[in-house]
Amino acid sequence: MDRRRFLAGTSAVLLAAPLAAEAQPAGKIYRIGMIAISTPSPAFARLWDAFSNELRKLGYVEGKNILVERRYSEGQAERYPQLAAEMVSLKVDLIMVVTTPAALAAKDATSTIPILFVTAIDPVGSGLAASLARPGGNVTGLATLSPELSTKRLELIKELIPRVSLVAVLWNAGNPANAIVRLGMEEAPHRLGFGLRSYEVQRSDDLERTFAAIIRERPDALLVPSDALLFQHCDQLARLALQARLPSIFEPREMALAGGLMAYGPSYAEMFRRAAFYVDRLLKGTKPADLPIEQPTKFELIINLETAKGLGLTIPPSLLGRADQIIQ
Repeated sequence: MDRRRFLAGTSAVLLAAPLAAEAQPAGKIYRIGMIAISTPSPAFARLWDAFSNELRKLGYVEGKNILVERRYSEGQAERYPQLAAEMVSLKVDLIMVVTTPAALAAKDATSTIPILFVTAIDPVGSGLAASLARPGGNVTGLATLSPELSTKRLELIKELIPRVSLVAVLWNAGNPANAIVRLGMEEAPHRLGFGLRSYEVQRSDDLERTFAAIIRERPDALLVPSDALLFQHCDQLARLALQARLPSIFEPREMALAGGLMAYGPSYAEMFRRAAFYVDRLLKGTKPADLPIEQPTKFELIINLETAKGLGLTIPPSLLGRADQIIQ
């Protein structure tokens, strides 16, 4: 990906951060608090590697001049306030989160420690930031444009299956940021001529039961909007969809690599690499309120032909021609 195209016009502002923020005590060891859903899946581990590699380029090496305190909710969103309070008691220099419920809990726990989110769905609508250009407060980071992209994914389903009549949508009901995504998708089915049926999970152990309910309804396709809880289980979701012979479309490429039929969205690896830049600026003293929230401007279409073959589907040439990556 061309990183210059990835930025939403914020690079100039970011690079203009005060030079005074560069000065730091020699030999200082920074402590980063990382709040996530569960022990990293292989897909998430690859994203963390992209983040860590970029940090090294900026002079930060875990175990030498940064320490990472990791805490996991184990798929239980109600644990985030406790984990955020623990990070405050540890007096970390920065709290990093990958899901909106964790970011909201951290924001409630502290107004002074910088909070960085990496793949926020709707930071303004969920109350994390006052605006994208001027976040205000102590929270900033990167957003995914999920509300706008979910409608585009419905259009891709229609292009793939012209006679589609019902699409199942799998949501994490425990993430309040998904509300605006649901609202933005309400008009598209009427325009495209098919119905939507929503299915909700709130914990990791809801997936098998909810998927069984989806299969009973026999939809024509499955849409899984971006969400950290569901991303953590991308291998399981791809396997369940394939077993049910259900064409599936996701946001990040990692879901298609795991066996999903298609993915359309920004590069999560690029967003994690950009997060390293934010960490550097925040640790050097730039205020979160002065770092605009970045949004992607380039998106990837990934098609898994192996999965299509397993489903007995022929991908239209119009889709194949637009694909950024085809998995054979």
